Amino acid sequence: MSRQYVMALDEGSTSARAVLVDMQGRIVSEARNPVIPNFPHTGWVELDPVAIWQAQRASMEAAMAKLGATSDDIAAIGVTTHRETCLIWDRKTGEPVHPAIMWMSKQTDAIVARWKAEGLDQLVRERTGLFNDSFFSAAKLAWILENVPGVRARAERGELAAGTVDSWLVWNLTGGRTHATDHSEASRTALFALDRLAWDAEICKACGIPLALLPPAEPSSSAFGEMSPGETGVPGRAAVPITAIMADQQSGMFGQACFEPGSVKNTYGTAGVLTANTGAAPQVLPGLTASVGWTAEGRTDYEAEGVVFHSGQTMQWLRERLGALTEGEDIEAVARQVPDNGGVYIVPAFAGICAPHWVRDAKAGIVGLTLETGRAHVVRAGLEAMAYQTRDNVEALKTGGLPIPELKVDGGATRNNLLCQFQADILGIPVRRPVELERTALGVAHMAGMGVGQWRKSDLADRWQVDRVFEPSMSADQREALCAGWDAAVETITGKPAR
Repeated sequence: MSRQYVMALDEGSTSARAVLVDMQGRIVSEARNPVIPNFPHTGWVELDPVAIWQAQRASMEAAMAKLGATSDDIAAIGVTTHRETCLIWDRKTGEPVHPAIMWMSKQTDAIVARWKAEGLDQLVRERTGLFNDSFFSAAKLAWILENVPGVRARAERGELAAGTVDSWLVWNLTGGRTHATDHSEASRTALFALDRLAWDAEICKACGIPLALLPPAEPSSSAFGEMSPGETGVPGRAAVPITAIMADQQSGMFGQACFEPGSVKNTYGTAGVLTANTGAAPQVLPGLTASVGWTAEGRTDYEAEGVVFHSGQTMQWLRERLGALTEGEDIEAVARQVPDNGGVYIVPAFAGICAPHWVRDAKAGIVGLTLETGRAHVVRAGLEAMAYQTRDNVEALKTGGLPIPELKVDGGATRNNLLCQFQADILGIPVRRPVELERTALGVAHMAGMGVGQWRKSDLADRWQVDRVFEPSMSADQREALCAGWDAAVETITGKPAR
């Protein structure tokens, strides 16, 4: 059989997914397996690296089995993963020295505080576009080096390799032959100089992280080695080139065809992430991070980004922890039982508040409860919180001088028409929902296909199709009143003015 598919590996916070895309750019098969986090102590969140790889491999095999495909049918592989989560493993055996520390974990707070006292905040912000914060990878790597016996000595002897989850997957896909990452993933570690597209030796030294531990950072479209069927267990005889690595949010922005400066998308997943293409130079805007979007075709596109830790996860919390929703109950139907939120606001700071406020010691809260409040008001408030948090980051982009004429959206939550309409209303700009909502896998698949000459970047823009455009219909006075209520709720939670 001819090589008729591109495979995307999309490893996220809660699942490892494999997708097959045909030569017309359509998703024709997919499979996923759960990734289960561990919570060894309050505030700590870790993942079993071996379980991550096993889940991803099982998803690859299942997606191929649905079509009767083998490696002989796969033209290229692209890898996209959730970012900031990182781990260290033995270069010879591939054995992890410690569980992967997940992006939301706060076990590194003491290290971040120490670095702040040492004056690293400004250096990290200026060089990397990020913050000295426990969210990013640098402190996680430092924590493993400082707390796992013998690891620092082994790292300094060159026996260990480190990386974000993409590096771990590629290491396993290639049987340990490739230790690599791309510019987009590296730019989320707080160790990577944006202007030079290289690991920053001064920051690495200040953080106590040996440069030899880190993977080479390459353009997103590169030759990252080959997957060998014999080593991974997938059916087939042919080796498959790995031609793309991208961080998941950047891959989503690429998949949304946000190729022009000022084009913006928001993904509503476990977390919510707003990304804006800022062109060929990084822009460090107040409250937002600057990162590499991707490097391909001889050009680097940068992004400005606002992350909110708890977007879709807020609705999961309402269902699983608070019991406000029964299993399988339709969120939109419940939220539509009331005409508005009844003055109730949920500020989902379960692990602190991230962009654009950055109050990491804040705790979540429900503000505005009265005796008239019912569960539908609370559910609606949780749904609206997803839109308000997006609005905060859009306002930060506008304050930074980036005009936002429209917003593209993706992620499973955007099937909810009430959410999309409220998002348009609260922003006062059109919200454009594409036909295919899973843009992350499509983005890295397309990048991988470009790597073997199958597609051009323009092909993705040509294939992008709108499902529905949500036009704002709320009056300016109503929008202002609702946003004032949200800002007051945020101030109640953080103790600081929201604006």
